[in-house]
Amino acid sequence: MTKQDQIELGKTLWAIADDLRGAMNADDFRDYMLSFLFLRYLSDNYEAAAQKELGRDYPEAGGNDRRSPLSIWYEENEQDIEPFEQQMRRKVHYIIKPDYLWNSIAELARTHNGDLLDILQTGFKYIENESFASTFQGLFSEINLDSEKLGKSYSARNAKLCTIISKIAEGIAGFSTSSDVLGDAYEYLIGQFAAGSGKKAGEFYTPQQISSILSAIVTLDCQDPGTGKKKKLKNLLDFACGSGSLLLNVRHQMGVHGIGKIFGQEKNVTTYNLARMNMLLHGVKDSEFEIFHGDSLLNEWDILAEENPAKKLHFDAVVANPPFSYRWQPTEVLGENFRFKDYGLAPKSAADFAFLLHGFHFLAREGTMAIILPHGVLFRGGAEARIRRKLLEDGNIDTVIGLPANLFFSTGIPVCILVLKKCKKPDDVLFINASEHFEKGKRQNRLLPEHIEKIIETYQYRTEENRYSRCVDMEEIEKNDFNLNISRYVSTAKPEEAVDLQAVNDELNKVEEKIGDARRRHNDFLAELGLPPLPFTM
Repeated sequence: MTKQDQIELGKTLWAIADDLRGAMNADDFRDYMLSFLFLRYLSDNYEAAAQKELGRDYPEAGGNDRRSPLSIWYEENEQDIEPFEQQMRRKVHYIIKPDYLWNSIAELARTHNGDLLDILQTGFKYIENESFASTFQGLFSEINLDSEKLGKSYSARNAKLCTIISKIAEGIAGFSTSSDVLGDAYEYLIGQFAAGSGKKAGEFYTPQQISSILSAIVTLDCQDPGTGKKKKLKNLLDFACGSGSLLLNVRHQMGVHGIGKIFGQEKNVTTYNLARMNMLLHGVKDSEFEIFHGDSLLNEWDILAEENPAKKLHFDAVVANPPFSYRWQPTEVLGENFRFKDYGLAPKSAADFAFLLHGFHFLAREGTMAIILPHGVLFRGGAEARIRRKLLEDGNIDTVIGLPANLFFSTGIPVCILVLKKCKKPDDVLFINASEHFEKGKRQNRLLPEHIEKIIETYQYRTEENRYSRCVDMEEIEKNDFNLNISRYVSTAKPEEAVDLQAVNDELNKVEEKIGDARRRHNDFLAELGLPPLPFTM
């Protein structure tokens, strides 16, 4: 399937969503739409694997029998179900009972079966608790099938679900169901729902254009980016992963087998579930990733709580787009936490540096961290100035990239990307002023492929360009009191155009001649009327 077909599938699904959600807001309907798309992927992937496993024993429904082939096989081979499911767990890492497969659910919807809602609820619970060897508890917790937003009575809700599921089934019937295709459609829908959600979208969505920059940076060699990509990332972390699109972008850069394990953390339960679905829908096996629901600032994830450096989990790449200037409650106990004690606590008015230090603590010595933050982190004083100074003096800030304003759904402010390393070769800091290179849009500005490529190449080869990029030594930064405001180091002032005084003088003389001619003609008319002429000099 071509990229255009994938986009068309996304548009088709979005048109269905826009048509069916009615009075339901975009956030609520998103959870239903994406969950059904996820069920479709799991089902098709499972049935394809089952057909391959059963070979000639895989039945075909004949005549008017609209049951799924697995339903028929289960009825005819009760004694073989258990070993078959054990084998499927080994092959595809999960199982789904025939009654809960998408085709079975879609058939109930097509025939407006009154049991659809009950079967769907049971099926979701089954997938959460029994389908996978590793539990996916609460995966569908945000899908409230008893919500009055679907209807005031059971029958009304059941009827609404029949309509929604039937329309989705019809809409995607002609498209491939591979992980690449449905994964791209899922990403497209997340973006569309993000646009419809306005500022709330900042909680879970990083625009793909920015995600591509961060992904490319952390996959390049840490010591010498000019040599190209790393061959392998042992571990990857995004501690504010939202829907997981940034993690998946890094995986796309490295290839399917290029990352040992993916780790993500998300505080919002809705987006935590989106991330888990997104991973599975893109073909990432449950054994290849861990997404944790919890607060990164409080470090609630047990696997990151190890204080012994020898046992601590390290990551070859850390990416993040945490909430900007998030208000938090730093305490004395947190001040002694191993992530912050050498730097001090970020102020309660802005947790930006707290997020940064959290991720930086778990960065491997040969790893790269890229984080999106508001411009204030570059120059604000007080506690943030002290943290910034220590990071600079320790040689940990590698690159500062200034981006254009209005790139996010959640805010119109310009943001920056900070690239950090535990151990880096250059003893200077690269500043990139990309704030003037973008395509202006009605709602959001966009970075075009050439803008993205220019940023990445400038970082990779550490090139300098007038009014765009410059490598600045620590002596100059120290003279500026460790202020990293990009305009201090990369001039954004546009040079005045040279004025050709002779050309200007000649033009003025021509204008004067025209004025004189016009005045003489005007005076001729005045003389005919017996009126006094206009003077030739003021």
